[in-house]
Amino acid sequence: MRYFVQFSYQGQRYHGWQNQPNALTVQSVLEDGFSKLLRAPIALVGAGRTDAGVHARQMYAHFDADAIENCADLIFRLNAFLPEDIAVQALFEVADDAHARFHATERKYEYWIVQEKNPFWSTGAHYIKHPLDIEKMNEAAAILLEYEDFECFSKSNTDVRTYRCDIKSTLWERRGERLIFSITADRFLRNMVRAIVGTLLDVGSGRMEPDQLRQIIAGKDRSRAGASVPAKGLYLTRVLYPEDILN
Repeated sequence: MRYFVQFSYQGQRYHGWQNQPNALTVQSVLEDGFSKLLRAPIALVGAGRTDAGVHARQMYAHFDADAIENCADLIFRLNAFLPEDIAVQALFEVADDAHARFHATERKYEYWIVQEKNPFWSTGAHYIKHPLDIEKMNEAAAILLEYEDFECFSKSNTDVRTYRCDIKSTLWERRGERLIFSITADRFLRNMVRAIVGTLLDVGSGRMEPDQLRQIIAGKDRSRAGASVPAKGLYLTRVLYPEDILN
């Protein structure tokens, strides 16, 4: 039988989501927990990849297993078994062909910035002291909606077949002491959000004008875009699926 699991994690200790040799990953920790509690080898397929140090407030994965009699009890036992920086919120049966990655229709990321030094945000937000022009940053962010090819924001030497992404929304806003950039799309390239944020920060600090973003995107050259911001400020916050899968 196939199951979906919804979970979250604080990514500081991990070398990303995906299993890697000789490295601690979120996938390896979760698979170990499921395998021990279900007493059978369990392989998880995630909704996507997050890089080392990136966090997830909502993430999904699917796996195949014999019938689970009590999902609520398994969630309780998993959370007791897992380290404090990983938590499971839901576990439910799905159709045999439901796929956590390929059936996801939308993903949302947030990037968190603080502009006053605060030790309580030292591992969860990027500290930038100098002033930022949020209006110009939103003007530049809106330009992203005009394009579909984002090779200029992709990590070099990647094995993707296409650089096309359908970006549905972008927004910079203040929430209390945090400055947050939100971006929603059907898919994201590796390192894409961190490169976009770095480029938009160049706009906000006056090193670049919003219209220059069009030249960067059209040029498809990663070296012309801004530097990638640190992973610690990046959060995967939502993954959407068709209702027939989640219900």
